[in-house]
Amino acid sequence: MLRQIKPRTARSKRALEKRAPKAVENPKKALFLRGTTCSQITQDALGDLFAMRQTLAKRFHKKNPIHPFEDASSLTFFSEKNDCSLILFGSSSKKRPHTITFARTFDYKMLDMLEFNLDATTFRSISQFKTSNKLPVGVRPLLVFAGTAFESPVPNEFTMAKSMLIDFFKGETSDKIDVEGLRSVVVVSADEPTSTSTNPDDPGSKPVLHLRVYLIRTKRSGQKLPRVEVEEHGPRMDFRLGRMQEPDADMLKEALRKAKTSEERTKKNVSTDVIGDKIGRIHMGKLDLSQLQTRKMKGLKRDRDPHLLDDDDDDVMEVDDEEETRRPRQKKKRGLDI
Repeated sequence: MLRQIKPRTARSKRALEKRAPKAVENPKKALFLRGTTCSQITQDALGDLFAMRQTLAKRFHKKNPIHPFEDASSLTFFSEKNDCSLILFGSSSKKRPHTITFARTFDYKMLDMLEFNLDATTFRSISQFKTSNKLPVGVRPLLVFAGTAFESPVPNEFTMAKSMLIDFFKGETSDKIDVEGLRSVVVVSADEPTSTSTNPDDPGSKPVLHLRVYLIRTKRSGQKLPRVEVEEHGPRMDFRLGRMQEPDADMLKEALRKAKTSEERTKKNVSTDVIGDKIGRIHMGKLDLSQLQTRKMKGLKRDRDPHLLDDDDDDVMEVDDEEETRRPRQKKKRGLDI
């Protein structure tokens, strides 16, 4: 059950109504934080991600002594204080350098977390790409996920990474899309595992995630459809997934629950033909016809079946022949002639 807070002022009442559950939720806001030790590469990566989600994001520059996987109470406090359900925490240590931790909250409680270990050798920021045009603020990109790692039927760190990246780049929901507004595409590809290590905790045995951002340009092609070209915009990031905290089953079920609306639900196996009659389809299991009770008729009796009668007659004739062969011959009695 969600907790109930009674507002004392009109301002607090408006704030609570804004945060209250809705049939169509508000777009998720992201909060960017840094730890006590955070490398410059990690800060640049956080700055580029913040620029891509600038209208729905907040960023703190002060150092925070937080260890998310040991104690996440500080993250949940910042989430409730700033009304942000997505948290990106940057940190760097000798064991885990250049780490960005993605975290999601539900009802201002920690839902799940996942570590993205950034490769410093291949990282390129937006400022290092010399493009003629930069992305405008608030533009939603297209998302492409390539790789068999994202298609696993069993939930794992790669399916969680896909879900988190979709939540991060989703932005505001809309019913209509303007084709002219499709300015960029975010491509996330996963390599195939090449290591023969049997240890699942070995980071070298996990596929590398490549995040690329491209600008979409349309040019004249002499036909109805334009010619589409892409140009890399940045940032360019390569990740290896680290630690993860899976969501609680009950909390995840509560988070995925949808509100009942007045929209009529589609009924399965029910359709309407051209005339307007309603047609329904019923799916039944396999029937055992051997135990089916039918109507008793004289014509269905066993002795009425001509095939069975012929077989019985043949059996009777064979039995009679055998009896005649086995029957001993009787001696004729000689009578006296009177």
